[in-house]
Amino acid sequence: MGIALAVRARANCTGRRVGAVIVRDNRILSTGYNGTPSKMRNCEEGGCHRCASPQAYGSGEGYDLCICVHAEQNALLAAARFGVAVEGCTMYTTLQPCFGCLKELLQANVRAVCYLKPWESRFAEQYAALVDRIDRENFRQVVVEDPGEHWALGRAGEAERTQGHEVLGE
Repeated sequence: MGIALAVRARANCTGRRVGAVIVRDNRILSTGYNGTPSKMRNCEEGGCHRCASPQAYGSGEGYDLCICVHAEQNALLAAARFGVAVEGCTMYTTLQPCFGCLKELLQANVRAVCYLKPWESRFAEQYAALVDRIDRENFRQVVVEDPGEHWALGRAGEAERTQGHEVLGE
């Protein structure tokens, strides 16, 4: 998880910053962080309309307009690009995978998911069905110190500091 935290430092999404690592037999096979696709302007430069205009979208809305690629997706795509098989591997990620990423991890036959920060899905029943396919024992939260937590939460971290409570979402 420490390496996923380090990879997260490269993330350029203004909403949340996430790092992910795919591991087999204690060896790193691939890493990923969230941000815009290669050769596109970063979120910090206004590349993603959803990130640049958060007031235009409610919590959990406008993901179909967001051009950011999630950390888990980038780790899977990097492995594919370089011909690295991920079947049977473990994914470490600094944020519990979203519904879409969890489906992709299942399709890639990733056998275990370890995450740092949880979030609540609005589709809890459907999400739970996906978790059951991985096996609940292999889908777990890891507790480690996260010194960059507020920075990584982006706008959600700002809301937490101003409202005095944690705000988690998709």
